Amino acid sequence: MGTLLSNNPAVAGARAYFEQLQARITEAVEALEGPEGQGGARFRSDAWQRPADSPLQGDGTTRILEGGRVFERAGCGFSHVSGPRLPPSATEHRPGLAGAPFEAMGVSLVFHPQNPHVPTVHMNVRMIAAAQPGEEPVCWFGGGMDLTPFYAHEEDARHFHRACRDALVPFGDDLYPRFKTWCDEYFYLKHRDEQRGVGGIFFDDFSELGFDRSLAMTRSVGDGFLGAYVPIVQRRVDQPYGEREREFQLYRRGRYVEFNLVWDRGTHFGLQSGGRTESILLSMPPLAAWSYQREWPAGSPEAELTTRFLQRRDWL
Repeated sequence: MGTLLSNNPAVAGARAYFEQLQARITEAVEALEGPEGQGGARFRSDAWQRPADSPLQGDGTTRILEGGRVFERAGCGFSHVSGPRLPPSATEHRPGLAGAPFEAMGVSLVFHPQNPHVPTVHMNVRMIAAAQPGEEPVCWFGGGMDLTPFYAHEEDARHFHRACRDALVPFGDDLYPRFKTWCDEYFYLKHRDEQRGVGGIFFDDFSELGFDRSLAMTRSVGDGFLGAYVPIVQRRVDQPYGEREREFQLYRRGRYVEFNLVWDRGTHFGLQSGGRTESILLSMPPLAAWSYQREWPAGSPEAELTTRFLQRRDWL
């Protein structure tokens, strides 16, 4: 497997980078969790390889932490797969590659915290190559990071967006505004007319800087994740909360599930291409709740989340 990307000497170190990124991030999460004897959880590492007769070939490592002091569930997966046909979710903007053999690698994570004042976070960085028979491979990149708070903390949103901007500035002043708008438009629940969170950055089908610079930009986004998120966790992890806040957190997690299953292209790509279901759905929270036409008192922090805070705005 791996002929499309592996034959390109410029990407020889890409797999090593993605694996190292996964290791750095999971080590940082375990440091936040603290000692095991004081309730700190550790990641379970699940290395996998697809059988020879599966729709996809390849391997990866899913690292999952559950029931921790800080995180109720934190999943961080690395995968490197190839398949005979690009699924429809990947060829929406590249119709000439419909049905072409492809190869993809990257890291994807979603962290669901225990404390409702700590926001959920998502990040992924990936590269994909595809080629019709007899043609040169086409390679592109995608990824980003976004923040989904349950309670409004403006300084957290501003910090996160500054970190996103700083990761992109070396590659062009226009990238953060473009990717920020793209993120706002992508992480939007059309059936609810709601933003999923306060956004961040999102990009897909990206290759306009050329291979080397586009890869370097993607790496900068991956490298910027810990600086964007860890200070927020440290600021909020010990903030007091009660049953009301916990109930609201579970209710809002329901929206997260709705987006991932109904709208998320990454989920659709994985399922449509025959990917590993357990790894694809590591983004799901361990607990979530729904209630019929639930309303929160006007002016309450819960009502303010959607009416005032989860709005498309300039966070810088």
